[in-house]
Amino acid sequence: MLKTLNNSLSAQGSSTTGGAPEDRYRYQQGFGNRFACEAIPGILPQARNAPQRVKYDLFSEQLNGSAFVAPRTCIQNVWMYLVFPSVAHGSLKKAQGLNDRIQSCFSPMNNAMEYTPEDLSWAYFPLPESQFIDFVQGISTIGGNGDATTKEGLAVHIYSANASMEQSAFCNNDGDMLILPQKGRLNVQTEMGRLMVRPGELVVIQAGIRFRVGLPDGPSRGYIQEVFGAHWELPELGPFGSNGMAYPRDFESPVASFDLDTSSGWEIIYKAAGQLYTCTQNHTPFDVVAWHGNYAPYKYDISKFVNTACVEKEQADPTIYCVLTARSRVPGISICDFLAFTQRWMTTSDTFRPPYYHRNMSTEVMGIIYGQWGGSAPLEPGGLTYEGSFMPHGESYEVWKSATTRQLKTERVMEGVLAFMMHMSVPLLLSKWAREDSGCLREADPERWRDMRSHFEEHLEEINADLVASGHLPLQNQPVGGE
Repeated sequence: MLKTLNNSLSAQGSSTTGGAPEDRYRYQQGFGNRFACEAIPGILPQARNAPQRVKYDLFSEQLNGSAFVAPRTCIQNVWMYLVFPSVAHGSLKKAQGLNDRIQSCFSPMNNAMEYTPEDLSWAYFPLPESQFIDFVQGISTIGGNGDATTKEGLAVHIYSANASMEQSAFCNNDGDMLILPQKGRLNVQTEMGRLMVRPGELVVIQAGIRFRVGLPDGPSRGYIQEVFGAHWELPELGPFGSNGMAYPRDFESPVASFDLDTSSGWEIIYKAAGQLYTCTQNHTPFDVVAWHGNYAPYKYDISKFVNTACVEKEQADPTIYCVLTARSRVPGISICDFLAFTQRWMTTSDTFRPPYYHRNMSTEVMGIIYGQWGGSAPLEPGGLTYEGSFMPHGESYEVWKSATTRQLKTERVMEGVLAFMMHMSVPLLLSKWAREDSGCLREADPERWRDMRSHFEEHLEEINADLVASGHLPLQNQPVGGE
């Protein structure tokens, strides 16, 4: 009698991640994927999005993150199946006194905004102590460019909070928020599900999505990069080919998760055109039982970034460390690149290894999540540095002297350090809060460059010998202004 063996095996479903001790949630993998997920099996309608009657009498609702007639490759939307439609809420009112430090209009006509060409830095932003401050109340704008009402521009914020959002949710209609916790995890509940975001990870929550933030580790602070009108994308790989940088499958989106709460009071806070508005409703906003689409929050563990660098000689531009990018309206130009600097090997020979002296059309805002920054500019976890468009910047004389004289060898750099840069192609106007009221601003030290020395004239004898040998007249060593 012959015995038949089963020599094939099929997957039981698509791959999901999660279940780590510090993160009990599960996630769907992929960047820009069209996911489909159900907290209760059989909810999603087949071959249609808005059937006459959804199973269990749920409401069908679409959220569009792009224009209806956008090219297919640019369409971002999600269909949700809810216990209550989101329109079921009370009247909207301006939120008086909730948070007056949030800005979304970065015109020179706005008296709260001012451009400065000077290099600046901020010490770590303190955590609130005297009162309970949640995520929305703890947002403070550093600066930005453009205007949320024109859907063109960006903003840089920090947040500092010591209280979880309880019966409230936040909906930012102005733009997509890239949030970077620096201290303390964020327990983020969104309409599409839950994400636990620790320092070293980023989370992107797109415009129009309601969410709330819990603080499982107590007081928390971090950074926010907001873009108006555009969405965060993966950068093109170009000559890198198919692999490298941030892999799409390392991005994680939540699975459907809902609360059954139809009798308690909730406050919904909207940010629209830079203003905060509130309304109330008698049910939870987190009641999406199933959803499908590609307009959903996601998180990314920055330590998974695949570094690429010069292995023999020379320096590459910092954009090789780009994790995400957002397009401007100028074809081929991003309005912002989010760069991450992680541990890597440095192997180049006959190369100036520190950041070279530089004048750049872009504005650079830099921060550090953890570790000790080795550059000349003062930077500590929880703080920021700012370098204006086209303004010169670089390392100190001591760093230059060491880098040009020491013996080069292969070395591991950025061990135990995670830093980032918001690399923006537009000037940044700084808020009054950042310039005057934060109490953390460090103006540039006017003595910083006083010890910079030139060694060119020390080589005049050698220079003149080379000039004469090549048929040129020698240089005359005269003082500046000499005849």
